[in-house]
Amino acid sequence: MAGLQFFGFISSFVGWIGVLVATATNDWVLTCDYSINTCRKLDELGSRGLWADCVISIGLYHCKPLADILTLPAHIQAARALMITASFLGLPAVFLLLSAMPCIRVGHDPGTEKYKRFTLGGVLIVILALASIMATIWFPVSTHKETTIVTFGYSLYAGWIGAAFCLFGGIVIVCCSGESHAFMENRFYYSSQGSGSPTHAKSANV
Repeated sequence: MAGLQFFGFISSFVGWIGVLVATATNDWVLTCDYSINTCRKLDELGSRGLWADCVISIGLYHCKPLADILTLPAHIQAARALMITASFLGLPAVFLLLSAMPCIRVGHDPGTEKYKRFTLGGVLIVILALASIMATIWFPVSTHKETTIVTFGYSLYAGWIGAAFCLFGGIVIVCCSGESHAFMENRFYYSSQGSGSPTHAKSANV
């Protein structure tokens, strides 16, 4: 059971990093204002993300920040909100999961408390994943209605991969971590009877 817990945590943590990369970077989709053949001849493409519209050509990478929130399209505002929410949800989720790992003891936590924290962390990871999936699908679909998408950028791939890892890790944590009694730890202590007697290991549930 501890192996599943560790695997779910690592998958969730790696996925959260991918979501952070997608949120912070701007190469979500590569667009073309003309026909694709014309853009290839001119060697000029546009790069669109959550925070800026950029023009990419030979020796030029110019970006215009999307600073005016009131004039932004609804899909950009929604994608921003979802990705920012997902990024911040990862902080308490990772803390809860880490504090509930079998190899970490916080004071004299009973197993039921660890189980509750681990399950809550898994639920937050699943919500994080769903928010990221919504944003990374909604954004390119809506952008395609406005302009021609040539290809997807590395930021969008990072978001997809991160969301998939988080969803998988969250499901493992919520569904495959066993019951609360699985988080009960055994404490070993030693007692010796006389100088010549062997030392015996005993255990007591914490």
